[in-house]
Amino acid sequence: MNHPEIYAVVPAAGIGSRMQADRPKQYLSVAGKTILEHTLDTLISHPDIHHIVIAISDTDDYFSTLPVSQAKWLTVVSGGHDRASSVHNGLTALPAQSWALVHDAARPCLSHEDITRLLSVISSDTSSGGILASPVRDTMKRAVVSPGSDITVSHTECRENLWHALTPQLFNTGVLRHALEQGAAAGVTITDEASAMEAQGHQVRLIEGNPANIKITRPADLPLARFYLSEQSNQDKR
Repeated sequence: MNHPEIYAVVPAAGIGSRMQADRPKQYLSVAGKTILEHTLDTLISHPDIHHIVIAISDTDDYFSTLPVSQAKWLTVVSGGHDRASSVHNGLTALPAQSWALVHDAARPCLSHEDITRLLSVISSDTSSGGILASPVRDTMKRAVVSPGSDITVSHTECRENLWHALTPQLFNTGVLRHALEQGAAAGVTITDEASAMEAQGHQVRLIEGNPANIKITRPADLPLARFYLSEQSNQDKR
């Protein structure tokens, strides 16, 4: 595909406290490599991605021990106090006219097919970028927490036209950087890159992604990730 320059940006400064592990979750081992190594390998092996910028906490003692930390196709920047600031730090290392493919460090099961489908939004005249997402299929309940910390159902939400936001999320580097800066200045709650773009009035396309693209957040996610990575490896060998 004929694209402008495309870079991957990986915010990896979090600690992943819900994993209840002795290290940040991106450094846990799955299928012979750390979660982070799987993620970086998948991104850099895509033919349209030639460089990755990763945001690492200044107190991180693990990243420098990985062989990938010395890769020539990798630029390391300091992570921020939250995801949005880490992504912003990554974007400042890139040319303003490039495109940034922002991906969670803890999503190691991303497929090249999903990346390629997402990159198709670059040629769109009706949107400013896009994200991988999946339509909500389960019944959605709005919860209410009582003073005694009991969690009960407030009501059932209509799931029509509801989607789960995934990553990667793809936007023009300069435009996304400006949206993050404007959002922070206005006190907007920025939960992902798309929310910063939406707040500035940009149209964001939804590209349906593979359900295997899970985010590892809890211990129970590790066996599932191991299964998906094994399946991907088997397909590559066929």
